[in-house]
Amino acid sequence: MNVIKRKKVMVVFGTRPEAIKMAPVIQALRQKDELFCQVIVTAQHREMLDQVLQLFKIVPDFDLDLMRQGQTLTEITTRALNGLKEVFQRELPDLVLIHGDTTTTFVAALAAFYAQIPVGHVEAGLRTGNKYSPFPEEMNRKLASVLADYHFAPTETARRNLLLEGIAPEKVFVTGNTVIDALLATVKPEYNFSDPSIERILKQSNTRSILVTTHRRENLGEPMRQIYQALKNILDLFPDTQVIFPVHKNPLVRKVVTEVLGSHPRVNLVEPMDYEPFVNLMARSHLILTDSGGIQEEAPSLGIPVLVVRDTTERPEAVEAGTVSLVGTEYESVYLELKRLLSDQVAYDRMSMASNPYGDGCAASRIASIIKEH
Repeated sequence: MNVIKRKKVMVVFGTRPEAIKMAPVIQALRQKDELFCQVIVTAQHREMLDQVLQLFKIVPDFDLDLMRQGQTLTEITTRALNGLKEVFQRELPDLVLIHGDTTTTFVAALAAFYAQIPVGHVEAGLRTGNKYSPFPEEMNRKLASVLADYHFAPTETARRNLLLEGIAPEKVFVTGNTVIDALLATVKPEYNFSDPSIERILKQSNTRSILVTTHRRENLGEPMRQIYQALKNILDLFPDTQVIFPVHKNPLVRKVVTEVLGSHPRVNLVEPMDYEPFVNLMARSHLILTDSGGIQEEAPSLGIPVLVVRDTTERPEAVEAGTVSLVGTEYESVYLELKRLLSDQVAYDRMSMASNPYGDGCAASRIASIIKEH
C-alpha cells in the first residue's frame, strides 16, 4: 500500500492583524488530509498577538518571542531572519505561507528564499505607489511579492497590480480577503461587552458613537493633533455624539490623545481591545475614524461608514465602492467630512449601504484548495 507523504505548509506571522487574517487559513489547511500545517510566530507584537491566538485556539509550533521594548525595524528584521533561518533549516517545509505587509512578512519571504523554499503570499498585491506611505508596509509587501511564488490576491485590483509588476498570471489567484472569514465568525448580534462604560454608551438612546483608532508612524505628531482637534470640535457641534477611542500603546500616540481629547466629557479613552469585542464594537458604531488598513476591509461587511485619516490607501476598492472615504489628516478636511456624515442622512445612508468589495467569507477555503492542487 502506497502512503502519500503530506506536504508541510508552514504559516508565519508576528502581529495581531496577521493572526486574525491567517486564523481561517490555518483552519482550512488543517482540514486537508494531504497537507500538514505548522504555525510559527515571530511575536514582533507580543501581547496583542497572544489574545488572538487564544480567541482562535491557535497553539504555535514555534514561537520566536522577538518583541523587545523600544525595538527598531532593524532589530526586528535581524532577529527574525536568524530565528526563521534555524526553524526552516530544521523543519524543511514544502511551502512557507506569509500574510500582508509586516516586517515579519518580508523577513519570512527572505528567509524562505535563502533556504530555497517556495513562498505563498496571502493578501498580495495591495499598493499605494508611495514607498514611504504607509511606512514600512508598502515596501514590505512589494519585496514579499518579488520573492513569492504564489500570490493570493484579495481583489481584482490587487491582481492587476501584481500583473503590472511582471508577476506571471498563472501564479496569481483572486480569493477574496480572509479578514471577512474571521469577521463573520466573530460578530454576534447579542454580544455583551465586559467594559461597563462601553455598554452604557451603546445602550443610550439618541446617541451616535464614533469609533476612533490611530497608530500610523507617518501620522505621529502634528497630523494626529489636527485629527483630534477636528474631532473635538465636531463633538462640541453635535451634542448627541460620543467617542470610543481604544488608544494605541505607543506613548507618542497617547501623549497627543491625552493633551487634545483627554478632558472632553464625551471622549471615552479605553485600552486597546481584544479582537472579539473590537469587531463587535465596530458593528454597533455609527461611524469609524481610523488610519487602520484592516478596518477598511471589515467595516464594509458591517455597513459602517469609514473615514480614513491617511493621504494614501492600498485598499482603493472600498473607496470606489463608496463605503470608505479618504480624508487625509488636515484639520479642515477631517472636520468637514465628519460634519457632512453627521448632518446629511442621505450621504450617510449612501456610504452605509455601499456594497462590500472584499469577498464572501470563503477566501480561506479557496486558498487551502489552491495550495493542495499546486
